[in-house]
Amino acid sequence: MQQELAEIFRKEAVKIKTGMLISVTEVRTTPDLSIAKVYLSVFPTLYRDEVFKYIDSNQWYFRKELGSKIGKQMRIVPELHYFADDSLDKVDEIDRALKGKGENPTL
Repeated sequence: MQQELAEIFRKEAVKIKTGMLISVTEVRTTPDLSIAKVYLSVFPTLYRDEVFKYIDSNQWYFRKELGSKIGKQMRIVPELHYFADDSLDKVDEIDRALKGKGENPTL
């Protein structure tokens, strides 16, 4: 499911904004597979709000696309809930903090 969603979002990223990358970092499903939590990473991050607005207004499309790809393998296509994966932001923040300390040894 994660790979199929990643492919769908790779194609859709171009429609939203040229030069943008949307990665599906994780998909968690309920035991009955009726709901899937989809974690997305958007690069550059300044387009994150725009991407989530686009996804919210086109949720039916993404579920339909997923259904066309996995419909023969799964009994139902799960309801998709999207969340921002901010782990790259945290890594970048830590990296900047470490670099900042290295530049000024008097701290």
